[in-house]
Formats: sequence, structure tokens, C-alpha cells
Amino acid sequence: MSLPESRAITSYVAERFKETGYDLIRHQNIKEAALVKVWTEVESQQFHPAIAPIIFQFLVAPLQGNLPDQTIIDTNLEKLGKVLDIYEAKLTSTKYLAGDFYSLADLHHLPYAYYLMKTPAASVVNERPHVKAWWEDISSRPAFKKVAEGMNFGEK
Repeated sequence: MSLPESRAITSYVAERFKETGYDLIRHQNIKEAALVKVWTEVESQQFHPAIAPIIFQFLVAPLQGNLPDQTIIDTNLEKLGKVLDIYEAKLTSTKYLAGDFYSLADLHHLPYAYYLMKTPAASVVNERPHVKAWWEDISSRPAFKKVAEGMNFGEK
């Protein structure tokens, strides 16, 4: 079987190995599972479309010999800020997006947020105390720290 999409891959892995450790989908609680699905959709439909162009402008465009387009960055920072305002409100009452448990919804944010935090646009996270605390929590997990060692985009 071949899965070309990262969200499908992580969902497959979470399903396949749910009995061996941590249940990232929350199979034992239908309400929690539904919240994981909601926040996974928010990531793919709201967070990702706003953050991806920012990352492209800061990290990919220079590799292609282009200067970052500040208009694209600013437009998408405004969109991302609105999404993160919703996250900020949610994270005032729970530790993680779907509840007081780490889930696939949080995991899906790691790659692009990791790169964002290496840019001047990191302030969009840092100026929101609950989002910043959430980011510091999810990015400091040992498994992600190990993965992050290999995520040096364009760095030598």
C-alpha cells in the first residue's frame, strides 16, 4: 500500500499501532475522537493554507534565487493570526487542541510550525501566550525533538 499524503500516513500509523502505546485518535472515547477529527480538519483547512505560503516565502523562495514577497507574507500572517486567535481562546481551557491530551490534531501542526518558528514571523505564535505554551509543549516532546534533528531546511 502506498499513501502519498502525510495526514493519511499519520492517520494510518496511529490506527495501525493504536494498541502498542499512545492512542493519538482517542478510540476509547467517542467525544474525544470527534474533537481530534475537528481539530485535524481545522489544521488542514485553516492553519495549513495560511502558514504554507509564509514558509514558502521565507524558506523556499530564497533557495530558488528569489526574494521573499512581503505582500504574500503579510496577507497570510493576517489569516494565520485569525486562526491562532481561535487557538488562543481554545487553549485557555485545555492543554491541547482537542482536550487535555496530546493527539493527532496537535501532531499535524508540528512540521510547518517548526519552520515558522525559525522565521521573523514567529511572533504570530509568541504574542499569544497559550499558543506559545502549547507550541513549547508539543515541540519539546522527545519524539519530535528527534525528528526535528533531520528537519534542517536549506541549512548546511
